[in-house]
Amino acid sequence: MPLFQNAQFLASAHHLRDLPPATGVEVAFAGRSNAGKSSALNTLANHNRLAFVSKQPGRTQLINFFTLGNDKHLVDLPGYGYAKVPEALRAHWQQVLSTYLSERISLKGLVLVMDSRHPLTPLDRQMLDWFKPTGKPVHVLLTKSDKLSRNEANQTLMKVRKELVETWGEKVTVQLFSSLKKQGVEEAEKIIGGWFFNDTPND
Repeated sequence: MPLFQNAQFLASAHHLRDLPPATGVEVAFAGRSNAGKSSALNTLANHNRLAFVSKQPGRTQLINFFTLGNDKHLVDLPGYGYAKVPEALRAHWQQVLSTYLSERISLKGLVLVMDSRHPLTPLDRQMLDWFKPTGKPVHVLLTKSDKLSRNEANQTLMKVRKELVETWGEKVTVQLFSSLKKQGVEEAEKIIGGWFFNDTPND
């Protein structure tokens, strides 16, 4: 059964005060606008409309919570890095996301979605910097890997993995992923599912 097969929408938040109570286990998905985050979520849920896929980057402007039952939650964070976002809104989300990632006690791990053709942008690194002090794990999905040759994809995987392991050690895992070809789904389910179902809620 797909990891998020039974995911149901719970709540949206624009401000920190709007967040649901920090109970149970949460796993958050983050990524640059148009990196393929919504498509990855839909693929893992086997659901075409769990997360809205837009041809306009920057469409997701809320933190969206989905319940998986048993006090387990999937959190879809707003896409970042879209140039046409007003500066005030950019500053708002910088404050909200940095606080959520660094202080949310129910957050078990972060899935960081990067376009495999453009990995580790400055904004990706910023998200990692906000999250790193928590000591919690990160799983990187290098999406759209079908758009690279096998050799290019493997070189990108090795390069990103090498750089992140140097600073994160065993707290980071990296994989290739293609929503279009549904490649990498089992690997992602194993790692993310482990955060939800095999560990204690808060170490």
